[in-house]
Amino acid sequence: MRRQAKLPGKHPVFEHIVTDDEETFLWRLDDYPWERNVWNIHPEYEIHLVRNAAGIALVGDHIGSFEPGHLTIVGSGLPHDWVTSTQPGELIRGRDIVVQFHPDRLRQAGMAFPEIAKLEPFLALAMRGLAFHGETRRRGAALMEAMGEVSGLERLALFLQLLCLLATSGEHQVLSSEDFAPDTAQHAMDSISRALVFIVDNFRHDIRLTDLARLMDMSEWACSRFFKKNSGNSFSEYLTMLRISEACKLLADSDLPITDICFEVGYSNVSNFNRVFRARRGMTPSAYRRLAKHRVISAAQRTAGLAPPVAPR
Repeated sequence: MRRQAKLPGKHPVFEHIVTDDEETFLWRLDDYPWERNVWNIHPEYEIHLVRNAAGIALVGDHIGSFEPGHLTIVGSGLPHDWVTSTQPGELIRGRDIVVQFHPDRLRQAGMAFPEIAKLEPFLALAMRGLAFHGETRRRGAALMEAMGEVSGLERLALFLQLLCLLATSGEHQVLSSEDFAPDTAQHAMDSISRALVFIVDNFRHDIRLTDLARLMDMSEWACSRFFKKNSGNSFSEYLTMLRISEACKLLADSDLPITDICFEVGYSNVSNFNRVFRARRGMTPSAYRRLAKHRVISAAQRTAGLAPPVAPR
Protein backbone atom coordinates (compact mmCIF):
# COMPACT_ATOMS: atom_id res chain seq x y z
CA MET A 1 0.00 0.00 0.00
CA ARG A 2 1.31 3.43 -0.88
CA ARG A 3 1.99 5.85 1.96
CA GLN A 4 0.34 9.21 1.33
CA ALA A 5 2.68 12.03 0.39
CA LYS A 6 2.48 15.36 2.17
CA LEU A 7 1.72 18.51 0.20
CA PRO A 8 3.89 21.53 1.00
CA GLY A 9 2.07 24.09 3.10
CA LYS A 10 3.30 27.20 1.27
CA HIS A 11 5.43 28.41 -1.58
CA PRO A 12 9.12 28.82 -0.73
CA VAL A 13 10.60 32.23 -0.04
CA PHE A 14 13.55 33.42 -2.12
CA GLU A 15 16.52 35.22 -0.62
CA HIS A 16 17.15 38.86 -1.45
CA ILE A 17 20.49 39.87 0.03
CA VAL A 18 21.20 43.41 1.10
CA THR A 19 24.81 44.27 1.90
CA ASP A 20 25.39 47.67 3.44
CA ASP A 21 27.45 50.14 1.40
CA GLU A 22 29.96 50.18 4.25
CA GLU A 23 30.41 46.39 4.17
CA THR A 24 32.37 44.25 1.72
CA PHE A 25 30.36 41.17 2.65
CA LEU A 26 27.55 39.94 4.87
CA TRP A 27 28.19 37.64 7.86
CA ARG A 28 25.13 35.99 9.38
CA LEU A 29 24.31 33.33 12.00
CA ASP A 30 21.11 31.45 11.12
CA ASP A 31 18.77 29.20 13.07
CA TYR A 32 17.07 26.33 11.24
CA PRO A 33 14.44 26.29 9.91
CA TRP A 34 13.49 29.86 9.01
CA GLU A 35 12.06 31.53 5.94
CA ARG A 36 15.35 31.83 4.03
CA ASN A 37 16.26 28.15 4.43
CA VAL A 38 14.85 27.21 1.03
CA TRP A 39 16.06 26.29 -2.45
CA ASN A 40 17.28 29.76 -3.39
CA ILE A 41 19.37 31.68 -5.88
CA HIS A 42 21.14 35.06 -5.76
CA PRO A 43 23.96 36.91 -7.57
CA GLU A 44 26.18 36.89 -4.48
CA TYR A 45 28.66 34.13 -3.74
CA GLU A 46 27.91 32.26 -0.53
CA ILE A 47 30.33 30.53 1.85
CA HIS A 48 28.20 28.25 4.00
CA LEU A 49 29.16 26.45 7.22
CA VAL A 50 26.77 23.97 8.86
CA ARG A 51 27.78 23.98 12.52
CA ASN A 52 25.64 21.46 14.40
CA ALA A 53 23.37 19.35 12.20
CA ALA A 54 23.32 16.72 9.46
CA GLY A 55 21.13 16.39 6.39
CA ILE A 56 21.02 16.59 2.61
CA ALA A 57 22.92 19.19 0.56
CA LEU A 58 21.36 20.38 -2.70
CA VAL A 59 23.73 22.45 -4.86
CA GLY A 60 22.81 22.81 -8.53
CA ASP A 61 22.29 19.25 -9.73
CA HIS A 62 24.37 17.83 -6.86
CA ILE A 63 22.71 15.84 -4.08
CA GLY A 64 24.78 14.65 -1.13
CA SER A 65 24.73 14.25 2.62
CA PHE A 66 26.34 16.66 5.06
CA GLU A 67 27.36 16.54 8.70
CA PRO A 68 28.46 19.12 11.30
CA GLY A 69 31.40 21.12 9.96
CA HIS A 70 30.25 20.96 6.32
CA LEU A 71 31.88 23.89 4.49
CA THR A 72 30.83 24.95 0.99
CA ILE A 73 31.14 27.89 -1.39
CA VAL A 74 28.40 28.45 -3.98
CA GLY A 75 28.82 30.81 -6.93
CA SER A 76 26.50 33.42 -8.41
CA GLY A 77 23.21 32.11 -9.73
CA LEU A 78 23.69 28.52 -8.54
CA PRO A 79 20.57 27.25 -6.69
CA HIS A 80 21.27 25.66 -3.31
CA ASP A 81 19.76 24.45 -0.06
CA TRP A 82 20.85 22.45 3.00
CA VAL A 83 17.97 20.38 4.38
CA THR A 84 17.80 18.88 7.89
CA SER A 85 14.88 16.73 8.99
CA THR A 86 13.24 18.30 12.05
CA GLN A 87 10.27 17.51 14.24
CA PRO A 88 7.26 19.88 14.23
CA GLY A 89 8.21 22.97 16.22
CA GLU A 90 11.87 21.96 16.48
CA LEU A 91 14.42 24.77 16.06
CA ILE A 92 18.17 24.18 15.67
CA ARG A 93 19.83 27.25 17.13
CA GLY A 94 22.74 28.65 15.16
CA ARG A 95 22.84 25.82 12.63
CA ASP A 96 24.52 27.89 9.91
CA ILE A 97 27.11 30.60 9.48
CA VAL A 98 26.69 32.31 6.12
CA VAL A 99 29.11 34.70 4.41
CA GLN A 100 27.76 36.35 1.25
CA PHE A 101 29.61 38.73 -1.05
CA HIS A 102 29.14 40.16 -4.52
CA PRO A 103 32.05 39.26 -6.84
CA ASP A 104 32.01 42.72 -8.41
CA ARG A 105 33.26 44.21 -5.15
CA LEU A 106 36.25 41.91 -5.19
CA ARG A 107 36.90 42.66 -8.85
CA GLN A 108 36.80 46.39 -8.14
CA ALA A 109 39.27 45.91 -5.30
CA GLY A 110 41.43 43.81 -7.62
CA MET A 111 41.98 46.86 -9.81
CA ALA A 112 43.90 48.47 -6.94
CA PHE A 113 45.26 45.31 -5.29
CA PRO A 114 46.58 42.77 -7.80
CA GLU A 115 46.73 40.06 -5.13
CA ILE A 116 42.92 40.10 -4.96
CA ALA A 117 42.67 39.90 -8.76
CA LYS A 118 44.44 36.53 -8.53
CA LEU A 119 41.27 35.10 -6.98
CA GLU A 120 39.55 35.09 -10.39
CA PRO A 121 40.31 31.43 -11.29
CA PHE A 122 38.95 30.38 -7.89
CA LEU A 123 35.78 32.41 -8.39
CA ALA A 124 35.29 30.80 -11.79
CA LEU A 125 35.59 27.28 -10.34
CA ALA A 126 33.33 28.15 -7.40
CA MET A 127 30.52 28.91 -9.87
CA ARG A 128 29.84 25.16 -9.77
CA GLY A 129 29.99 24.94 -5.98
CA LEU A 130 32.87 23.51 -3.94
CA ALA A 131 32.74 21.43 -0.76
CA PHE A 132 35.91 21.44 1.38
CA HIS A 133 37.38 18.72 3.54
CA GLY A 134 40.38 17.97 5.74
CA GLU A 135 42.42 20.74 7.32
CA THR A 136 40.88 23.32 4.98
CA ARG A 137 37.43 22.60 6.36
CA ARG A 138 38.64 22.80 9.97
CA ARG A 139 40.57 26.05 9.49
CA GLY A 140 37.83 27.59 7.35
CA ALA A 141 35.21 26.87 10.01
CA ALA A 142 37.40 28.46 12.68
CA LEU A 143 37.81 31.62 10.60
CA MET A 144 34.07 31.90 10.01
CA GLU A 145 33.38 31.49 13.72
CA ALA A 146 35.99 34.14 14.55
CA MET A 147 34.33 36.66 12.21
CA GLY A 148 31.34 36.78 14.51
CA GLU A 149 33.49 38.11 17.37
CA VAL A 150 34.92 41.11 15.52
CA SER A 151 33.85 43.84 13.10
CA GLY A 152 35.28 46.41 10.70
CA LEU A 153 38.83 45.91 9.50
CA GLU A 154 39.37 42.90 11.76
CA ARG A 155 36.43 41.08 10.15
CA LEU A 156 37.61 42.09 6.66
CA ALA A 157 41.08 40.70 7.42
CA LEU A 158 39.56 37.35 8.44
CA PHE A 159 37.42 37.34 5.28
CA LEU A 160 40.48 37.80 3.06
CA GLN A 161 42.30 35.11 5.02
CA LEU A 162 39.36 32.76 4.45
CA LEU A 163 39.31 33.47 0.71
CA CYS A 164 43.07 32.85 0.52
CA LEU A 165 42.68 29.53 2.35
CA LEU A 166 39.86 28.29 0.11
CA ALA A 167 41.44 29.55 -3.11
CA THR A 168 44.81 27.87 -2.49
CA SER A 169 43.49 24.59 -1.11
CA GLY A 170 43.35 21.39 -3.09
CA GLU A 171 41.05 19.86 -0.47
CA HIS A 172 37.78 20.36 -2.30
CA GLN A 173 35.14 18.56 -4.33
CA VAL A 174 33.44 20.23 -7.31
CA LEU A 175 29.70 19.78 -6.86
CA SER A 176 27.42 20.81 -9.73
CA SER A 177 27.77 19.80 -13.37
CA GLU A 178 29.38 22.31 -15.71
CA ASP A 179 26.40 22.34 -18.08
CA PHE A 180 23.72 22.77 -15.40
CA ALA A 181 21.66 25.78 -16.53
CA PRO A 182 18.25 26.19 -14.88
CA ASP A 183 15.63 28.72 -15.89
CA THR A 184 16.22 31.58 -13.44
CA ALA A 185 12.98 33.43 -14.16
CA GLN A 186 11.09 34.01 -10.91
CA HIS A 187 8.08 31.89 -11.84
CA ALA A 188 10.31 28.98 -12.88
CA MET A 189 12.35 29.20 -9.67
CA ASP A 190 9.14 29.33 -7.62
CA SER A 191 7.87 26.21 -9.37
CA ILE A 192 11.03 24.12 -9.14
CA SER A 193 11.49 25.14 -5.52
CA ARG A 194 7.99 23.94 -4.75
CA ALA A 195 8.73 20.66 -6.53
CA LEU A 196 11.97 20.10 -4.59
CA VAL A 197 10.31 20.86 -1.26
CA PHE A 198 7.67 18.27 -2.10
CA ILE A 199 10.24 15.60 -3.02
CA VAL A 200 12.54 16.24 -0.04
CA ASP A 201 9.54 16.12 2.30
CA ASN A 202 8.22 12.91 0.77
CA PHE A 203 11.08 10.81 -0.63
CA ARG A 204 10.60 8.31 2.20
CA HIS A 205 7.12 7.59 0.82
CA ASP A 206 6.11 5.88 -2.41
CA ILE A 207 5.88 9.04 -4.52
CA ARG A 208 5.75 9.05 -8.31
CA LEU A 209 5.95 11.50 -11.17
CA THR A 210 2.15 11.51 -11.33
CA ASP A 211 2.07 12.94 -7.78
CA LEU A 212 4.45 15.73 -8.70
CA ALA A 213 2.63 16.50 -11.97
CA ARG A 214 -0.64 16.80 -10.05
CA LEU A 215 0.98 19.17 -7.55
CA MET A 216 2.47 21.29 -10.35
CA ASP A 217 -0.76 21.21 -12.39
CA MET A 218 1.16 19.89 -15.41
CA SER A 219 0.98 16.86 -17.62
CA GLU A 220 3.51 14.15 -16.75
CA TRP A 221 5.42 14.89 -19.95
CA ALA A 222 5.63 18.64 -19.26
CA CYS A 223 6.47 18.07 -15.60
CA SER A 224 9.26 15.64 -16.51
CA ARG A 225 10.85 18.08 -18.97
CA PHE A 226 10.53 21.03 -16.60
CA PHE A 227 12.02 19.11 -13.68
CA LYS A 228 14.96 17.80 -15.72
CA LYS A 229 15.88 21.26 -17.01
CA ASN A 230 15.68 23.00 -13.66
CA SER A 231 17.08 20.37 -11.30
CA GLY A 232 19.63 18.80 -13.64
CA ASN A 233 18.22 15.31 -13.03
CA SER A 234 15.17 13.35 -14.03
CA PHE A 235 12.52 12.85 -11.36
CA SER A 236 13.48 9.19 -10.85
CA GLU A 237 17.21 10.02 -10.75
CA TYR A 238 16.67 12.79 -8.21
CA LEU A 239 14.53 10.53 -6.03
CA THR A 240 17.11 7.73 -6.16
CA MET A 241 19.97 10.08 -5.27
CA LEU A 242 18.08 11.41 -2.25
CA ARG A 243 17.21 7.92 -1.03
CA ILE A 244 20.69 6.48 -1.42
CA SER A 245 22.28 9.56 0.19
CA GLU A 246 19.99 9.18 3.21
CA ALA A 247 20.67 5.43 3.32
CA CYS A 248 24.43 6.08 3.43
CA LYS A 249 23.95 8.43 6.36
CA LEU A 250 21.85 5.89 8.27
CA LEU A 251 24.28 3.07 7.53
CA ALA A 252 27.22 5.12 8.80
CA ASP A 253 25.59 6.84 11.78
CA SER A 254 23.11 4.32 13.15
CA ASP A 255 22.77 0.63 14.01
CA LEU A 256 19.40 0.26 12.33
CA PRO A 257 19.06 -3.09 10.52
CA ILE A 258 19.50 -2.77 6.77
CA THR A 259 15.95 -3.97 6.24
CA ASP A 260 14.66 -1.09 8.36
CA ILE A 261 16.85 1.39 6.49
CA CYS A 262 15.47 0.09 3.20
CA PHE A 263 11.90 0.93 4.26
CA GLU A 264 12.96 4.16 6.00
CA VAL A 265 14.31 5.66 2.77
CA GLY A 266 11.32 4.75 0.63
CA TYR A 267 12.02 1.29 -0.78
CA SER A 268 9.45 -1.46 -0.32
CA ASN A 269 11.68 -4.31 -1.50
CA VAL A 270 15.03 -5.17 0.12
CA SER A 271 16.46 -6.87 -2.95
CA ASN A 272 15.66 -3.83 -5.09
CA PHE A 273 17.25 -1.54 -2.47
CA ASN A 274 20.41 -3.68 -2.44
CA ARG A 275 20.58 -3.67 -6.23
CA VAL A 276 20.19 0.11 -6.54
CA PHE A 277 22.62 0.77 -3.68
CA ARG A 278 25.28 -1.46 -5.21
CA ALA A 279 24.88 0.21 -8.61
CA ARG A 280 25.31 3.65 -7.00
CA ARG A 281 28.05 2.95 -4.45
CA GLY A 282 29.87 -0.03 -5.96
CA MET A 283 29.26 -2.20 -2.90
CA THR A 284 26.45 -3.67 -0.85
CA PRO A 285 24.87 -1.75 2.03
CA SER A 286 26.49 -4.09 4.56
CA ALA A 287 29.94 -3.56 3.00
CA TYR A 288 29.36 0.20 3.03
CA ARG A 289 28.47 0.07 6.72
CA ARG A 290 31.61 -1.96 7.58
CA LEU A 291 33.79 0.50 5.66
CA ALA A 292 32.15 3.55 7.28
CA LYS A 293 32.52 2.11 10.79
CA HIS A 294 36.14 1.17 10.10
CA ARG A 295 36.94 4.70 8.97
CA VAL A 296 35.37 6.19 12.10
CA ILE A 297 37.34 3.86 14.38
CA SER A 298 40.58 4.46 12.48
CA ALA A 299 40.12 8.23 12.66
CA ALA A 300 39.47 8.03 16.41
CA GLN A 301 42.58 5.89 16.89
CA ARG A 302 44.74 8.31 14.93
CA THR A 303 43.40 11.21 16.99
CA ALA A 304 44.24 9.33 20.19
CA GLY A 305 47.68 8.37 18.89
CA LEU A 306 46.81 4.65 18.90
CA ALA A 307 47.39 4.05 15.22
CA PRO A 308 49.83 5.40 12.65
CA PRO A 309 48.45 7.94 10.19
CA VAL A 310 47.25 6.65 6.85
CA ALA A 311 49.90 7.18 4.22
CA PRO A 312 48.84 9.50 1.39
CA ARG A 313 48.13 7.85 -1.95
